[in-house]
Amino acid sequence: MKVLIAAAVAVTGVVLLSGCATMSEDQCLVGDWGGQGWRDGAAGHQISRLDDHAKACAKYGVTPNMSAYMASREDGLRTYCTWENGFRQGRQGSSYGGVCAPAEERDFLPAYEDGRRIYVVEQAVSSAESALNSAISRIDDREDKLDAKERELRQDGLTDEQRERIRDRIREVRGEIRDARRDARQAEDDLRHAEVEARLVIGMIGGRYGVW
Repeated sequence: MKVLIAAAVAVTGVVLLSGCATMSEDQCLVGDWGGQGWRDGAAGHQISRLDDHAKACAKYGVTPNMSAYMASREDGLRTYCTWENGFRQGRQGSSYGGVCAPAEERDFLPAYEDGRRIYVVEQAVSSAESALNSAISRIDDREDKLDAKERELRQDGLTDEQRERIRDRIREVRGEIRDARRDARQAEDDLRHAEVEARLVIGMIGGRYGVW
């Protein structure tokens, strides 16, 4: 269970910006820096996002209007930095870049952390379900292969060497089936534990935020 939760946390860690341009040529040339600032604020982007826009637009000879951007970004942040959105961002597994003012963080962060806790336990359930389905799929696949090899072994006209190769493969497939069944049992145990943990966490937190 600890491995599942750790994996879920790792997957949902801080997301790094990709090398893709943050603004297109058309967006740069239109120059709606107020609108861009509001959108970035409402999305919870850090102020370094403006540097990314400047780099994207430099190739088109466009310089950001910093004052328009910053003023509108503050308006966007007021939309982002609410407890309702904090819970929503946490539930989605989104990272938080520390963009909210201290007064707003007092409501935002506890809700974000509650949402994050729910996200983590739900990801653990999803991981266990995926592992179980994968093990079941492997069992079905290997059992089909075992049936095919056993039919092959019953064919007439096989040499002793051919029969021995088939028997070796049958032994291998039976071992793979045992391994897959062991993995399925472990995944079932992990899933039960993850579901119990999810129910506990959701039971403690869920009622604070209405319907979600």
